[in-house]
Amino acid sequence: MQHKWAIHTPSLGDFAELTDVWEASVRATHNFLPDSYIQLLRPLVKDQYLDCVMLACCKDPARNKISGFVGVAAGKVEMLFIHPDYRGLGIGKSLLTFAINEFNAQELDVNEQNAQAVGFYFKQGFEVVGRCEKDGLGQPYPLLHLRYKRLPRAFIKCSRA
Repeated sequence: MQHKWAIHTPSLGDFAELTDVWEASVRATHNFLPDSYIQLLRPLVKDQYLDCVMLACCKDPARNKISGFVGVAAGKVEMLFIHPDYRGLGIGKSLLTFAINEFNAQELDVNEQNAQAVGFYFKQGFEVVGRCEKDGLGQPYPLLHLRYKRLPRAFIKCSRA
């Protein structure tokens, strides 16, 4: 059942839980990454990356646990992660829509090998505008550079009487 998810602003005290959501999501969707790389990234996410973005999250009201989050910097979605227990419920779409509308996000990078995420972003109106052979740390995990494409508004001719 899909419904509208309430968006919250997480606090510094939520960074450990956000990092847990990040790791659970990555392990569920990034089967091309070795465990050692995930372990290398985990402290970077918690101690550096989360503090460099505007964050928004959704919480499960019954359990008061963060179910997913988005991070945006300079008009770019830098992170969008949904806990595997909450995938398919519309949280990703709600957070991405929030990022576009409230944080003015127009771009993002996605791992080319994460076919589910690539398909999700295409469905949400993003298109490929570039590609890079390596990820942000220089590792051989190709990234697709995506940009949000808005449908052009129809021009309405006004006639004067």
